Amino acid sequence: MPSKFRFNGLALAAWGVLAFLHVPVLLIGLYAFNIEEGAYSFPPPGFTTQWFAIAFQRADFWAALSLSLQVALLATGLALVLGTLAAAAVSRFSFFGRDSLSLLLVLPIALPGIVSGIALRSALGMMEIPFSFWTIVVGHATFCVVVVYNNVAARFRRMSWSLVEASMDLGANGWQTFRYVILPNLATALLAGGMLAFALSFDEVIVTTFTAGQQATLPIWIFAQLFRPRDRPVTNVVAFVVTLVTAVPILWAQYLAVEKE
Repeated sequence: MPSKFRFNGLALAAWGVLAFLHVPVLLIGLYAFNIEEGAYSFPPPGFTTQWFAIAFQRADFWAALSLSLQVALLATGLALVLGTLAAAAVSRFSFFGRDSLSLLLVLPIALPGIVSGIALRSALGMMEIPFSFWTIVVGHATFCVVVVYNNVAARFRRMSWSLVEASMDLGANGWQTFRYVILPNLATALLAGGMLAFALSFDEVIVTTFTAGQQATLPIWIFAQLFRPRDRPVTNVVAFVVTLVTAVPILWAQYLAVEKE
């Protein structure tokens, strides 16, 4: 088989996979401008921006968006601290059970979300902790830590420890070495991991369902709107906005990770 034919076949397969993944997202954006209320005829009979104005005037939308942003920011901050400390311990030191600890750190993101959600709900119930804003934050942090840990651990493995030794030999204390040597080397890994963690937390549904109680983050709000056919245009608008909000940090994180290679 000619190599050119094989190359064209692989390129066609790659474009087919991209279409399979992204055409439904593009359709959501298309129907966000659909002039018909609650209809999904294709092609749309007309386009309008009126649903954006209606969506942005709803107080329940803004409340859900505010809650999601607060949870994502705090969960990301918590993940940055814990994930960086765990990565430093596993990557730079040898101790009993290090490999097992590394496996346990990545396990939450490997488990199905419903398993993690049930486990968190059971733990909160046994400790008699009422559902609140903070239970959502803790639930999201369990998988956000993994994202930060993976990014920082990979950077630690590529980082030359001789730079740290040279800094200490020149008289720098621990804080100065961290600030001027370690942190600049970890900066893009922390930024990429933090943005990816924020995006994952912002659109998380399953774990939130088991830890939120009566509160509604934006993804939970969107899920509830699906059972209201007359609100479909508003739901499409919000879903389109969420797609843009989560896509930007993910693309930026990917760009930073590739740039540093």
